[in-house]
Amino acid sequence: MAIKEVTPQQAHDMLTKDASVVYIDVRTEREFANGHPQGAVNIPVAFPDPARGMVVNENFVRIVQANFPQDKKIILGCQAGPRSNTAAGLLQESGFQDVSNMIGGFGGMRDPMGTVIAPGWASSGLPVSQDNGEGVSYQSLSAKA
Repeated sequence: MAIKEVTPQQAHDMLTKDASVVYIDVRTEREFANGHPQGAVNIPVAFPDPARGMVVNENFVRIVQANFPQDKKIILGCQAGPRSNTAAGLLQESGFQDVSNMIGGFGGMRDPMGTVIAPGWASSGLPVSQDNGEGVSYQSLSAKA
């Protein structure tokens, strides 16, 4: 099944109109703490590893399952789009029914020449937060798993 894609503006509209929709930011804890879409929660799909670059968070699906039912409407976002697309695929494979990938992510997607090909949440002027507390942070969400 193809993964649904939404723009940052569409994601914002969905979150504004329906309080039950959740935005999962799959970037690293450091990226999340530096700014994320308002109302987002942080469950990284991968962690930085000095020797290997990025390594998959083997607990990603389990932590999402511990915090959200499989019929929950979920929007996934990362920095530019590829990590959240991977995360959306993992959730769909595990039985989540309403998953969307936000193209452009938080920072926007660029081509090899540096031209923006998909604007991100921040450059679209949408609300940004640095809240990283209980119920939002990876530490608090992973504690439930």
